[in-house]
Amino acid sequence: MLAAKPLPEADLKPAHVIAIANQKGGVGKTTTAINLAAALAEKGFRVLLVDLDPQGNASTGLGVATNDRKLTTYDLILSDGRPEAIIRPSKLENLWISPANSDLASADIDLVANEKRSFLLHDALRHPEIDAMGFDVVLIDCPPSLSLLTVNALVAAHAVLVPLQAEFFALEGLSQLLLTVRDVRRSANPNLRIEGVLLTMYDGRNNLAQQVETDARENLGELVFQTIIPRNVRLSEAPSHALPVTSYDPASKGAEAYRGLADEIAARLRR
Repeated sequence: MLAAKPLPEADLKPAHVIAIANQKGGVGKTTTAINLAAALAEKGFRVLLVDLDPQGNASTGLGVATNDRKLTTYDLILSDGRPEAIIRPSKLENLWISPANSDLASADIDLVANEKRSFLLHDALRHPEIDAMGFDVVLIDCPPSLSLLTVNALVAAHAVLVPLQAEFFALEGLSQLLLTVRDVRRSANPNLRIEGVLLTMYDGRNNLAQQVETDARENLGELVFQTIIPRNVRLSEAPSHALPVTSYDPASKGAEAYRGLADEIAARLRR
């Protein structure tokens, strides 16, 4: 697939930037980043997935080999790398990725000494070369921590999507992230909003999962997406084939769920 071609200036409009964040690991954050990106691309949106996690799992899940990541998101934010040299097409139509590797593990240390440390990703995503690529949506797969990288994502984003595993203490763990969002609103990004809270790894046969859903909807109301992501073996298998579940098993419950989430977000984008 060819690289993203610049669009005519008259066709350009700002991309909607969504940070996918939760300081807790293992909640379906990267799974959501990959599969939501694929589902939106399937609907015709031009999507950029920014892998901001040093583990680079989103890159692996979209088929970018480890030895093929000479230029990464690290270079995008800290080395003045040209976006056209870093952002690459995935195997899927309408979906591009800025890959990551372990270089990002040292990014927090490198960021501390930079006066604009919280705004580097914000500025990078507004580079004229990225504007010219004409993305409709930019999804940022954040690391599982409230680090300077995550703060960069929140400063760069219009909204934050929070995957919430249907398990005990789920809502308690959410409070720390919401406090960070509040701090970012006060200091650097007053327009940041919550795109929504997404229940993941949901087993409807489990009374605890049902209770977590009830508590989430009672406490957070319309912030909770109507779509629920089920526990689904196809979702677990797809990354080992370097494919989103929408390509690996298009008829699976996991694929249907992420298409439902894409529908909810698409409806908001079209308002």
